[in-house]
Amino acid sequence: MTTEATRIVGPAPLAPLARTAVEVPPATRHRPSTEAPHAPDTLRIALLTYKGNPFCGGQGVYVRHLSRELARLGHTVEVIGAQPYPVLDEGVTLTELPSLDLYRQPDPFRTPKRDEMRDWIDALEVGTMWTGGFPEPLTFSLRARRHLAARRGDFDVVHDNQTLGYGLLGMERIGVPLVTTIHHPITVDRRLELAAAQTWKRRLSVRRWYGFTQMQKRVARRLPSVVTVSGSSRREIIDDLGVGEDRIHVVPIGADTRLFSPDPSVPEIPGRIVTTSSADVPLKGLVHLVEALATVRREHQHAHLVVVGKRPEKGPVAAAIERHGLGGAVEFVKGISDAELVDLVRGAQVSCVPSLYEGFSLPAAEAMATGTPLVATTGGAIPEVAGTDGETCLAVPPGDADALAGALARLLGDAQLRARLGAAGRERVLARFTWEQAARGTVERYRAAISQSRSFSGASPRTPK
Repeated sequence: MTTEATRIVGPAPLAPLARTAVEVPPATRHRPSTEAPHAPDTLRIALLTYKGNPFCGGQGVYVRHLSRELARLGHTVEVIGAQPYPVLDEGVTLTELPSLDLYRQPDPFRTPKRDEMRDWIDALEVGTMWTGGFPEPLTFSLRARRHLAARRGDFDVVHDNQTLGYGLLGMERIGVPLVTTIHHPITVDRRLELAAAQTWKRRLSVRRWYGFTQMQKRVARRLPSVVTVSGSSRREIIDDLGVGEDRIHVVPIGADTRLFSPDPSVPEIPGRIVTTSSADVPLKGLVHLVEALATVRREHQHAHLVVVGKRPEKGPVAAAIERHGLGGAVEFVKGISDAELVDLVRGAQVSCVPSLYEGFSLPAAEAMATGTPLVATTGGAIPEVAGTDGETCLAVPPGDADALAGALARLLGDAQLRARLGAAGRERVLARFTWEQAARGTVERYRAAISQSRSFSGASPRTPK
């Protein structure tokens, strides 16, 4: 990968990407074992993701499943990403664009060695971390721009997965239109964490960490084409980020219904409640589910919770587990395979989404696809996915542990209700929320962006479509 000078567009002039004394290593590209020739009526897509862990957080899940379905439609997809690198399916190319990986386990917030430093972007990454900020959206965008500028003509469209960094502005100057997915504004996470902060030191730390949201606001307002996953997210993006209504389009995502499907041979575990929590943050509402479990166990002593995620060593969730003596009734699992995850959900009597807010809620769609009955809050876009209370799920207000406890106890005690909601939930997902549908809707946005770009440039179309 070259370090040739590239002008970066931001709110103020930035230094050019000049050649440094330490040469930046080339990006590592992992191509499919069999790569079909490019057909004239298909698209060459660069899908950017500044982090792609498919086992923690929705962004990695989105990249994996969308890229696979785009490839199945016949398009050529190259995912360009940083650590943790995404897990991709056959037919999709991965190009590794490495960061300094400052938040890796087991030494997060590490200071890199001098010989790891390659250029001024690395220095910016370390300096931002040292001052309490989160640098990866900005620094990945700068590396991605440099990489794409060196590969002019390789792609028909660039699709950014919520990086929203300054480096991705003005992509038309390197000859390629940009489509950006915003799952939901991170400003929502910032508000919830500030509301939960109990000391001035914690509030200061939260403000420093979320400093990158100011950049994301500035970038979002200047983007030509934005895709989001729900009507709720669309409203939040318009209100919080100031994106024009005419530039934002809803393309719902969904579940891998080939994988997440019912299997009667998997035994149902009495009292099992399953949930997914990618991080111990207020947004996920896990502490309210733990509080609810304590209440449920008074009536259903066999009730227990399995959390797909990392066990917190301290914080509100850990404190609630200890306070209620639930150490033996709450289990955390992580790093499991797709098959293990599906069987875990299949074997649960109830799946629960306790979040205070979600821009979509993949765990809700995936649980419904397996036929496992769902208890979910009405936070954010969750009702758009889960459907009507009493028809496809049991719905409760966000942040209400008593309401959660009531719905969970009701389902645990009523096998007929579980069967009815489970079957209706799966039918809802099959009709509305599959990755093939998401891929087709996304391609429509790609073609619209390409057409708009050509109308501005006066270029003739490359493809007959």
